[in-house]
Amino acid sequence: MQTVTITDVARHAGVSKSTVSQFLNKRYDYMGTKTKEKIEEAIEELGYQPNIVARSLKQKSTTTIGVIVANIMHEFSTQVIRSIEDFCHEMDFHIIVCNADDEPEKEKKYINMLRAKQIDGIIIFPTGDNVDLYESMIDENYPIVFMDRHVPEIAISSIMLDNEKASSLAIDEFVRNGYERIGIVTTSTIKNVTPRIERINGYKKALEAHGFPVMNDYIKSAEIHDIQSELQEMLSLENPPEAILAGNDLALIEILKSTKKSQKRIPEDLALIGIDDVSFADIYHPSITTIAQPTFGMGKQAAEFLLDKITNKSSEEKEANIERFSPKLIARESSKALKTLHPEMKGE
Repeated sequence: MQTVTITDVARHAGVSKSTVSQFLNKRYDYMGTKTKEKIEEAIEELGYQPNIVARSLKQKSTTTIGVIVANIMHEFSTQVIRSIEDFCHEMDFHIIVCNADDEPEKEKKYINMLRAKQIDGIIIFPTGDNVDLYESMIDENYPIVFMDRHVPEIAISSIMLDNEKASSLAIDEFVRNGYERIGIVTTSTIKNVTPRIERINGYKKALEAHGFPVMNDYIKSAEIHDIQSELQEMLSLENPPEAILAGNDLALIEILKSTKKSQKRIPEDLALIGIDDVSFADIYHPSITTIAQPTFGMGKQAAEFLLDKITNKSSEEKEANIERFSPKLIARESSKALKTLHPEMKGE
């Protein structure tokens, strides 16, 4: 079957090729209604499909960006991706999503694959271990934005949460409700993942601000499969914590699994707050107090930054611009006040 061309559409509609081209590129603000209708009818009757590759070569743009997430299992990641996709859809851009599993080699493979497809730019949740590759992209003035993390020695803008404030909000909530022995459990910090390190630092600073000692035995960072055993070790101490801050949604899930197995009651036996407002937080029993990230605002900002870079490629970045978003406490039952749980404490 012979391929239908733009020339065929123009002839069928009785207009010029340039008019059809303007229509296909949505530059028809001053085009008459009848002309648009004739072109639409010709496209439908002939079954015309635009040659995306040819158009990309001509316009030097694929109107496509890549998003490389560190771990697509995080609810934060899926919400941010949705926000990026929503914004790009409005701007007539497409996205390709890749999951790097926090593995530098996998991240490198995806960066090279996306660039081979000549996409216009990339949003990356960086592993931090591909510094040479990041630098080469900067040297080429290739549009790139970091999300959720930053790499100190790299001049690439990053969209991040105020992670220390997130921990501080949680500690303040625990203290307000009468808790003093407070622990933190998060996924592994071996790779120096920015949010995990900053949330632990924020936890320490908040305890000190309240005049509480920082107990190293109350701080656990581990791989997902080790979190439950690490938590049990913490709770087996002579003076175990009364409350736990879960550093992210994956840590929270492991803590909930562990408390269910050991039949510990929340918050009677162990108060709990999680960073990341997971979808099940308000339907779990008891409902879970969380520190919410403004995921949709963060995703939109990252997409805006990237598309601006794509549009203004001449504006080379001299230093990293870190945009911090504020977290929000959503108080629920899992951090309920000690005096409410134990009426005998009212006189203290």
